[in-house]
Amino acid sequence: MRKTLTKSALSTAVVVATAAAVFSPAPASAVSAPLSDARTARHFDLAKGQTPENIALAPDGSAYVTFAAARQIARLSPGGTTRILATLPAPADAGVHTPVLGFPLTSGIVRAHDGTLYFLYATGTADLTGVWRLRPGGVPERIAALPADGLPNGLALDARSRSLYVTDSVLGTVWKVPVSGGIPTAWSTAPELASAGFLGANGLKIRGGALWVTNLDQGTLVRIPVLRDGRAGRVRTEATGLPGIDDFAFTGRGDQLLATVNGSSEVVLVEPHIGNTVVLTEADGLRNPTSIALRGDTAYVVSAAYVTAEDPNLLLAHLDR
Repeated sequence: MRKTLTKSALSTAVVVATAAAVFSPAPASAVSAPLSDARTARHFDLAKGQTPENIALAPDGSAYVTFAAARQIARLSPGGTTRILATLPAPADAGVHTPVLGFPLTSGIVRAHDGTLYFLYATGTADLTGVWRLRPGGVPERIAALPADGLPNGLALDARSRSLYVTDSVLGTVWKVPVSGGIPTAWSTAPELASAGFLGANGLKIRGGALWVTNLDQGTLVRIPVLRDGRAGRVRTEATGLPGIDDFAFTGRGDQLLATVNGSSEVVLVEPHIGNTVVLTEADGLRNPTSIALRGDTAYVVSAAYVTAEDPNLLLAHLDR
C-alpha cells in the first residue's frame, strides 16, 4: 500500500494533512436525522490506488466511480463486484507536474441518460488534461482540453443546454464545455471560486437555474445563477463555516443538502442561511469522504482515505425524506 501510493496519491499526504490540520477533530458517531443505519458497504484496495474521488449513480442500481490514484473508471454493481471500465494513459512525466497534488488525478464523473460517462482528468500536461468521454462498450477519449496548469475537479451535466460545467480548483474557474466537445469557455472566474493556497472551487451541482459550487479552502457554498443568455449571474454565498467541504447532494427538502468534509472525515447537513450539523463522522466509517450521491432513500458516500491512509470505502446510509 505505502509503496504504491508513495508514487501517487499519498505522495501528497503531507500537503493534504497540513491543510487538514485546521479542521476540528471528528467527534464520536454523530449519525442523526435525516440519516440513519449507516454501514460500510464496500472496501477498496488502497494498494491498487483505488481511492474513489467521485461517484455517479445509474437507474439499474449500479454506481460509477473515479479511482483517483489508479487513473481508472469503475462500475460498482448492486451485487458487490467492482469492474474496471477504463484506465487512462499515464503522462510521460508520471504526473509530477500536476498542480498542487503532484500525481495524475481522475476526478469528477457524471452519467448521461444514454449511459455515456463524462469525467475529468488532470495530469499537468497539455496532451491529457481535460474532459473525457466513455460511451457504453467504447474506449475513453478526450473531448475537450483544459489548461495543464489547472486542476479540473467537479463536473455537472446540464442536459437541457447540452453543456458540461467544470470547476477548476487551482485556477478558481468554472468552465463550460459542449457535451459534443470542443473549446471550453471560462464561464465564471468570480473571486468566491479562488483558492487560499490549496484548493478552491470543488464540488458542483445544477439546481433551480443556477450552479452551486463549494470552495474547499474558503469553506463556503455559493450559488451562481445561469442568466437567460447563458452567462453567469451574480454570486451569492449560501453557506459558510465548512473548511474542507468537497462534494454535496440536495436532499429534496428545498435547498437542504448533505456535504462531504474531507479533512475531518464528516458528512454535514447544510441548511443554507440557517446552520450546519454534523451527521456522520469517522466513527461511522468515513475515511476522508470525497463525494456523496442520493438514490431514493439511500445515501452513497465514498471515502478516498487520502490522509487516514487506510480503508477507502463506500458507506451507505438511510435517508429519511
